[in-house]
Amino acid sequence: MRAPPRAAELVADFANTLDIHAGTDTLSTPDDLATWLTDHGLPAAGTPGPALHTAAVALRAGIREHLGTHVGDTPDPAVTAAADAALAHFPVRIAADGTLSPGPGLTGTERAVAELAVAWSTLAVTGDAARLKRCAEHTCHEVFWDTSKNRSKRWCSMQGCGNRAKARTYAARRAAASDGNGRADASGPVPLPRYGP
Repeated sequence: MRAPPRAAELVADFANTLDIHAGTDTLSTPDDLATWLTDHGLPAAGTPGPALHTAAVALRAGIREHLGTHVGDTPDPAVTAAADAALAHFPVRIAADGTLSPGPGLTGTERAVAELAVAWSTLAVTGDAARLKRCAEHTCHEVFWDTSKNRSKRWCSMQGCGNRAKARTYAARRAAASDGNGRADASGPVPLPRYGP
């Protein structure tokens, strides 16, 4: 079972600042963003301005959309385009040896958010991004690291989200096999006639 690299932990923590299930957003204000960055070893120099905060939130939304593709969801083009536009605030530089780093001339806060862009780019380049997924349960959408050998996990928890999804699928199949009155659909299998006693 492979542990997630530091870049994956950082990106997952960033993406999970939006909790769909609880209905909370720990990056709801510029001060919240500054606190989160500092708590994750990316100290920001002061409070980010509204434009920088908006760009960071757009980057988070775009990352979450891309992570949904790893469980079969289709990303919203408007959300990913907004994330691409936000990345202009956080340029990343690549060295001759392939090392990624925040671009030159960034403020402290821009540099801190650019480190998130570096982490995300590193995962994409190494292929580790495929193990970072957004839960396929749409009432959850928590980002998790897939530890399965063949990268086949779809839910953050099989006991919770996975069981709920499977129960819904089972109920939908049962409903489809019924005409609404508890009788088997006429298009279903026809019982064979019985002969003899």
